[in-house]
Amino acid sequence: MTAHRLNRTRLSQVPKTVGRPGYDPAGLSAGIVHIGVGAFHRAHQAAYVDACLAEGDTNWGIIGVSLRSPTTRDALAPQDWLYTLAEKDGSGETLKVIGSVMKVLVAPEDPQAVLAAMSDPKTRIVTLTVTEKAYPRKPHGGLDTQDRTVAADLENPDQPTGIPGSLTEALARRRADGVAPFTVLSCDNLPSNGETLRRLVIEFATLRDPELGRYIEHNVAFPSSMVDRIVPATTDADRERVAQALGAEDAWPVVTEPFMQWVVEDNFPMGRPAWERHGVEMVTDVAPFEEMKLRLLNGGHSALAYAGQLLGRETVADAFADPVIHGFVKGLWRESARTLSGGAGLMPDEYTARLADRFANPALHHRTAQIANDGSQKLPQRFINPLLGRLDAGGDVPHLAAGVALWVAALANRGKPSAFTDPLDETLKAAIANTDNTADTVAAVLEAARFDGIDRYLPAVIEACQRISDDGVSAALAHYARGDITQ
Repeated sequence: MTAHRLNRTRLSQVPKTVGRPGYDPAGLSAGIVHIGVGAFHRAHQAAYVDACLAEGDTNWGIIGVSLRSPTTRDALAPQDWLYTLAEKDGSGETLKVIGSVMKVLVAPEDPQAVLAAMSDPKTRIVTLTVTEKAYPRKPHGGLDTQDRTVAADLENPDQPTGIPGSLTEALARRRADGVAPFTVLSCDNLPSNGETLRRLVIEFATLRDPELGRYIEHNVAFPSSMVDRIVPATTDADRERVAQALGAEDAWPVVTEPFMQWVVEDNFPMGRPAWERHGVEMVTDVAPFEEMKLRLLNGGHSALAYAGQLLGRETVADAFADPVIHGFVKGLWRESARTLSGGAGLMPDEYTARLADRFANPALHHRTAQIANDGSQKLPQRFINPLLGRLDAGGDVPHLAAGVALWVAALANRGKPSAFTDPLDETLKAAIANTDNTADTVAAVLEAARFDGIDRYLPAVIEACQRISDDGVSAALAHYARGDITQ
């Protein structure tokens, strides 16, 4: 690997086959603070902003915030925050250097710097990709005041570490300084993510100060959005390949597919980049789009992940190439598509046809273990909600119930160390250890995960899990793939 590091000085030496920022990264002004500056953000929102900056409005640079680790900051700081976006499919790879991230703050090291960035009058939008588990919710909605971070932030509101507490404190500081509130844009895989976050922040702020809660309720915009792009974890082989193409080392390039989608509720009182010029769909209602994505793409991904873990398929492409897994996912798509509310010109058949091409992309080494993480937080949106909707409509739920069963089976069959993790691991492991038959294991796991409506689908999940146990994973999936069930 070359000894030279990618940075602004060497940007002019990057080969012409590699795209470069269409602006001077040193001349940006920060208009966006993004919380959760991981690979997905750098492959998605930061890429859209990069395209907007090239049109001349350089007031939308991004200050990234890492909630846990300094790894991203330490990788990008020596590169003047530049990094390479590699779009890859079976036909080849296209590289572009992205310059929209101006710097990265590490919240545990300097939480006051994060609050200062959000309180800066130049900041007009705060975006988030913090995953489902960072939203402290009760099982049936509302702020979980028993959450340790929430309790600590209420006790010390000027030193917050959680999402509702940090947003509330920054908004309170802006209000005290006479600065208009920023817009809060959630980009996480949650139904009605904007409204969900709005409810949590208002409830937190009201507990802290009822007047502040009313101020946020009436003055702060929380638009919803739906994001879509497959972004596998970067490997050393990716770094080596990108370095050879750049002629310079990039400590953390991001590898992704050519496809990307962003659907955003158009509610930005403080202004926004001209995202619609670069393919972002600005709409009045995101719900139909997010529902289809959560149930078809994300639901399909979870099914592939747990089936793949059980059958030793390392990547999504490997799992999707297995005929029984492929057939099961197609049946799951048909079943889940029947639960969609429709509207907004949705075309689920065309959508799943494109998903099939994306899942089969051999160039993306998207690990099933990566997708399998945090199932207790993901399954409600991907399996449980459509399952309950299907039951409400009087339909059968064999594939959806089997999707839940695959998760239970994968949990019970994890090795040591575990290939994937869950925020409820301690509780889930105890639930599994304290049972000695399939029915009791399923019931204990679902109860530990605190899913809605368990009694309504428990028999179907037990039946599917028992089939997996008795016949083996491949035979069970073949059963569903053949359609040996009531549709």
